[in-house]
Amino acid sequence: MSDPFFHPPSGSELPRFAGVPTFMRLPHVPPGHNRWDEVQIGLIGVPWDSGTTNRPGPRHAPRQMRDASTMIRAQHPTSGIRPFEAAACADLGDVPPNPTDIMDSMARITAFYDQALAAGMRPLTAGGDHLSTLPILRSVARGGPVGMVQFDSHTDLNDSYFGGTKYTHGTPFRRAVEEGLLDPKRYVAVGIRGTMYDEEDRDFAAANGIRLILIEEFHARGVADVMAEVREIAGTGPTYITYDIDFVDPTFAPGTGTPEVGGPSSYQALDVVRELRGVDIVGADLVEVSPPFDASGGTAFLGVSIMFELLCMMVGRDG
Repeated sequence: MSDPFFHPPSGSELPRFAGVPTFMRLPHVPPGHNRWDEVQIGLIGVPWDSGTTNRPGPRHAPRQMRDASTMIRAQHPTSGIRPFEAAACADLGDVPPNPTDIMDSMARITAFYDQALAAGMRPLTAGGDHLSTLPILRSVARGGPVGMVQFDSHTDLNDSYFGGTKYTHGTPFRRAVEEGLLDPKRYVAVGIRGTMYDEEDRDFAAANGIRLILIEEFHARGVADVMAEVREIAGTGPTYITYDIDFVDPTFAPGTGTPEVGGPSSYQALDVVRELRGVDIVGADLVEVSPPFDASGGTAFLGVSIMFELLCMMVGRDG
């Protein structure tokens, strides 16, 4: 029987508008907690958006997403998975960033994740802008390069911005490939669309064997067919999942800094994660929710709903 300490309270026992909000109402187990070493999947907030190049706001996402996540219940509606019984899950709190220093913030993020991974956890993250993923990968990939599935409207494979700035939310995966954190042959990005500066990012992908599935192909083939290819590319090796909320059409997710029209629906946003069954997920994140652009919280609720789907895919190893 799973440990009741790691079970969130039911909304029929404690109203969802009551209590201190944590991710999915899970126990708060920060570093140094006496049950830290028992956590199998740690949910982490990265309230940081210093890599943003246009509309800021994702630094506020973990707080809004924790509040929205009180609506998450115990059981998946179609698979029947009960993740909080299948694995010991906890909210580890937020990485404290340095909003004035990108390099220091990335070092802080990596150090936090090093602690979690050293304790045997796998991380599930609420960002933060997409640059947040780079320092997470520096921790997750310490043992060697990992595969990656990226849901996004942008490749984030650009080389630099503003005359040479190498670290923005448009460059993290160029850096990750250069640093040997990712295996490009096991890296696929789904949903790419929108107007472009030039072909540089796509040329880099082609030269390194990174598979880009553009939105036109996604819509033409459908979720099941596309995701069968995604699973084949990921293979059986350790794989990281990174999910930018701007993968979803802004009709359903307006609260993001760089929206692109023509994207998937909110149902398709969930369905692509359900099709990750069998992938060896060593960590995952949901990034780029920007509360100032959706004060209603609808985008944040979609974000935490996607996190629940990711969690259900992650517990397979532990359940």
